[in-house]
This record gives sequence, C-alpha cells and structure tokens, in this order.
Amino acid sequence: MPFSIRDATAEDEHQVIALWRACGLVAPHNDPTADFLFAVAGPASTVLVAFVDEQIVASAMVGHDGHRGWLYYVACALERRGEGLGSSIVSAGEAWLRGRGVVKVQLMVRPANAAVLPFYEKLGYEDMPRVLMSKWLNT
Repeated sequence: MPFSIRDATAEDEHQVIALWRACGLVAPHNDPTADFLFAVAGPASTVLVAFVDEQIVASAMVGHDGHRGWLYYVACALERRGEGLGSSIVSAGEAWLRGRGVVKVQLMVRPANAAVLPFYEKLGYEDMPRVLMSKWLNT
C-alpha cells in the first residue's frame, strides 16, 4: 500500500506518541510529549511521519547539533513491519540531515530493544564503540 512521508505537525502528537508507546520506545525518564513538541518546534529538528490514509504508520525524530545528526524514536506500526516503512523513514531522516549539510548520523539502541540491531545493520549502520556519558540537568 502506498504511503507518504512528511514533517509532523502539532496535530499529529497523539498518533505519534501512541505509535512510540506501541513500539516500546517510551522510557520512564523521557516525556514523549515534551520530546515531540520540542522537536517539532525546533530549528534543528523535526519528527517525520509516514502515513497511509491519514493513519501514521511510522516515525523518526531527527535532529542535529551542527556537527552530527541523530535519529530517535524510529518506529513502525507492528502490523506494518516488513513493508519497507522502517527503511523509508530512516532514509527520509538521513535525507533531512543531508539537506542541512550534516554528514554523519547516529542513533542509540537500548539493550532491551537489541532485536532491531539487524535492521539497522542492513541499512549500513554499525556499532561504534564509545563510552556514553550523561548527566541529568533537571536535578
């Protein structure tokens, strides 16, 4: 079934967050509503959505820091997997970054979601051994 990809709007918030939840992408320490609204409003970020007949079936939050790009919340409706939606939304995110002069894209996969690693490897992503450090600024 044909699908289209576009930038999400504020009106897409509930459908997108429901998709993220259905795909197990929402962590207790992240507020998906705040993440969505921040990305949609930001000059260096967006949320891309794939839709069929007004139903959102895939998404990817995309952003960059001027040096490298990131993909977050890459999701595909469970019942639509295997139709090329996931690879298409990742490709759209890469194109969005490329269009802004970003030459490298990264993503993080939580250990609980390791089953998706072969999907990303098939798209050319590879493990990049690094030490990831973080600090909560709201404490």
